[in-house]
Amino acid sequence: MTLDLHPLDDALALEPAGAHRYTGRTTPAYWNMVGPFGGATAAVLLQAVLQHPDRLGEPLSLTVNYAGAVSQGPFTVQATPVRTNRSTQHWTLSIVQPGADGEWVTTTTGTAVTAARRETWSLADTPMPTAPGPDTLEPLAKGLGVAWLDRYEMRPVAGALPQRWDGSGDSSLSQLWMRDAPARPLDFCALAALADVFFPRVWLRRAHRVPAGTVSLTVYFHAGREQLAATGTGFLLGQARAQEFRNGFFDQTAQLWNDAGTMLASSHQIVYYKE
Repeated sequence: MTLDLHPLDDALALEPAGAHRYTGRTTPAYWNMVGPFGGATAAVLLQAVLQHPDRLGEPLSLTVNYAGAVSQGPFTVQATPVRTNRSTQHWTLSIVQPGADGEWVTTTTGTAVTAARRETWSLADTPMPTAPGPDTLEPLAKGLGVAWLDRYEMRPVAGALPQRWDGSGDSSLSQLWMRDAPARPLDFCALAALADVFFPRVWLRRAHRVPAGTVSLTVYFHAGREQLAATGTGFLLGQARAQEFRNGFFDQTAQLWNDAGTMLASSHQIVYYKE
């Protein structure tokens, strides 16, 4: 990575490799326990769509299915527009890597929808929660054991990690201010990654640290390029909570607002957890 290149831009670097194909590689800056941070993987898939010469409009939704961990090293992204309508375009996505036996292994699948937005009647029906400003709150400590956490400045408002892992948790709700570290102007790829920064809800609800990993994540983009540009390098307020924990899986719903109170994105995911 060159000294003037942001770590996220380094992780998003893709090279054309034929029709609908791009090559990239993992970077240590966004490494999680057994592979890259899932938000960074989602951002890479979206980057392939954004780089595609046939793209229509801006991101409307992105769904990522984590079939297996992306191994350290090179990978290939397939981003194919399967149908283009007047205002929407539908994509299929995948990440593949060479396996030990020489066969290609699919680690990640997904879909995306881009759209040509137009001005219409609009309404914010879920207002941003009242919260103290980020400058009044302490940031989450660095060096918590996985590299990707150091790529974000996170200032918890409510629902921080339990101080005691004793089974006494009573809520899955988290609220926190967040932004890239070092600060970086917000764009769609960064927003997709930020939608996945929340700790597993099961850790909060149970106050018990168990293995957990996202199976499928969907991000809905409510803002266009203008709202993202207006946000700049400012903090986003993120809120996440679960709705059901059952038989080894739980869901999570999340919303992200900029500091002006505009909802930029919402997300849903289903997460595996081990007893």
